Amino acid sequence: MFIASPFRLRKSGIVGMNQRNVVLIAQNNPRRLYPLADNKLKTKELLEKAGIATPSLLGSIHSQAHIRELESFLSHHNAFVMKPAKGSGGKGILVIKKRTGKQFIKSSGSIITSTDIKRHASNTLSGLFSLGGNNDVVMLEEMVNFSDHFDGYSYQGIPDIRIIVYKGFPILAMTRLSTKVSDGKANLHQGAVGVGIDITSGDSLRAIQYGRPVLNHPDTGKDLTGFSVPEWNRFTELASRCYEITGLGYLGVDIVLDAEKGPQILELNARPGLAIQIASGVGLQSRIDRIEKVLETNAGPQFETALERCAFTASEF
Repeated sequence: MFIASPFRLRKSGIVGMNQRNVVLIAQNNPRRLYPLADNKLKTKELLEKAGIATPSLLGSIHSQAHIRELESFLSHHNAFVMKPAKGSGGKGILVIKKRTGKQFIKSSGSIITSTDIKRHASNTLSGLFSLGGNNDVVMLEEMVNFSDHFDGYSYQGIPDIRIIVYKGFPILAMTRLSTKVSDGKANLHQGAVGVGIDITSGDSLRAIQYGRPVLNHPDTGKDLTGFSVPEWNRFTELASRCYEITGLGYLGVDIVLDAEKGPQILELNARPGLAIQIASGVGLQSRIDRIEKVLETNAGPQFETALERCAFTASEF
């Protein structure tokens, strides 16, 4: 196995964990702004107020006493997503794709009851899935009507697009494809596939699983070199706009494609990971340096809008 030296990694522009924490996050993301990304309910309210596309909030549960009303509330909804407002890594997210009578069918195909859903909501409120284990809020969202454009590219789960935004400029992107070994979760450490996406075109660059290159999805056999995101400019513009509404200078934006409504923002991340560099084959530092240089030499108003920043990205990267 070839192990790159720290010098070689720095030369290739790869950002390490210490640099991410000390420079990218600490210097660009004021701690007071963390809740705008860490609390999904605050994120939802912020996005909706700004008119940015995101799945609609159906309701929220703030106390154990409200759980008794949940069954009646859900009688009006056949499909929905339940998630903790302060969850991380996809923990505690329950996706119900349809119901038959009093039974609910999860995205995996397994069947649960209203009792199971109320128990899940109770656990969520108690902080079982939240950052730090603190008391939480249950969010109920409309379920995205996922586009069939990505059929076959993921096992059970639906591909989402992660875009890294630096000071409002989209600089790197990837999609995470769930696999059987990752238990249908889009977690690269558990065996999901990461596909780097060209930030200018939306076409796939390369794919990895466990850090090693792959050409086909391990479960579906789908050719990953053909992965391409339609209407890519809409994705980058949505991601770029999140800088303006949050003030976070180093930001991860997760977006999915709805068959009817187009790109929808699912979540924001104030501490996005670094695996996107390996999936893309591109180091963050070289692109950050390019952004810093142009901001330093062009200290005017030409990059005030998301469209202007995306146009720069498309022309430079």
